[in-house]
Amino acid sequence: MNIVTSTNISTTVSIGALIRHWRERRRMSQLLLANEAEISSRHLSFIETGRAAPSRAMVLRLAEYLQIPLRERNQLLAAAGYAPVYQQRPLDDQSMAPARLAIEQVLKSHEPYPALAIDRHWNLVSANAAVASLIADAGPYPALLEQPVNVLRLSLHPRGLASKIVNLGQWRKHLLERLDGQIRASGDAQLMALRDELASYPGASNDDQTNEGSFAIPFVLNTTAGRLSFISTTLVFGTPVDVTLSELAIEIFFAADEATAAGVETLRQASHGR
Repeated sequence: MNIVTSTNISTTVSIGALIRHWRERRRMSQLLLANEAEISSRHLSFIETGRAAPSRAMVLRLAEYLQIPLRERNQLLAAAGYAPVYQQRPLDDQSMAPARLAIEQVLKSHEPYPALAIDRHWNLVSANAAVASLIADAGPYPALLEQPVNVLRLSLHPRGLASKIVNLGQWRKHLLERLDGQIRASGDAQLMALRDELASYPGASNDDQTNEGSFAIPFVLNTTAGRLSFISTTLVFGTPVDVTLSELAIEIFFAADEATAAGVETLRQASHGR
């Protein structure tokens, strides 16, 4: 798994400037943040202007209230002259074996329906057999399957799954809105570049399509087993203290109707017969 350090904020920036940056990104006033963190607004002002040096505990406290990602919390600590608190171990590290097992159990147990694990840049970490069947059925441009496989690029590229997605405009809009939310939360430069790339792909005429009576935006795909309609949900680790683990997400898809359930079973049997 490749996880790239954010480069949108230089590590040479002062701790005060970084805290101000994140406070403004969260659209919080000094008074509001000070009240949340239970410190005086004057003290917060002194920290932001460099007139006061925050303690290690204060940096972590402010980072918690600002909901700063773990990767960037380490950056704040370094800027304040402290050692990082949160480790960043590769997923194949021996100490991460329980996390790997948990991921694989979720993916495997969800079969015959699709489920996949992705990193913070939407690069594929792992997937179950149902995902492999759908990709093989769609027959995307081989270059899109070169490592690391980016799930968003594979989904929306004209030579990827896009030509098979029935509600492409609607699904594209949904994915871009999710990406926008991640960018607002993290300020990640690589996500910004990915967003620009995806937005440059040809759109679709059904951006405003709605599904009357639906409770979620479906992912509707034409396959050799017929038209399949899925609804999705996202799982994350609840209490991560490792950077890698905090940036992992599991996307799982469920059949939105009985026809999809039957179609998924058809694809599963076909894949076993290959």
